Amino acid sequence: MLFRAVTLILCLSISACSSWVYKLDMPQGNYLGQKDIDKLQINMTKEQVKFVLGSPVVVDSFQDDTWHYVYRLKSGKSEKYNKQKNFTVVFENDRLVKASGDFELPESYNTPMEN
Repeated sequence: MLFRAVTLILCLSISACSSWVYKLDMPQGNYLGQKDIDKLQINMTKEQVKFVLGSPVVVDSFQDDTWHYVYRLKSGKSEKYNKQKNFTVVFENDRLVKASGDFELPESYNTPMEN
């Protein structure tokens, strides 16, 4: 009986300490800021977009003219700090024609890049 009581107390004390364990934040994907998006302009080449935003996380295998930039942050502290940002760019004939997602496009976006 004493062994069971000691085991029960030990299990309860260990489980009470589990909330004290430090958990790391887990960022995944491409972190983009508004200043990165502000550099985009319609008619940019794929190489220019890759230079500005980096390599995309997802490129459709069947349609490589659509690039998806995804960023997720899973907080170790609380779910209320979790974040997700998505941004998609579309090309036609190796030129940027459309961009959309969780960022605001700058006014300069519609000024075409010169060749």
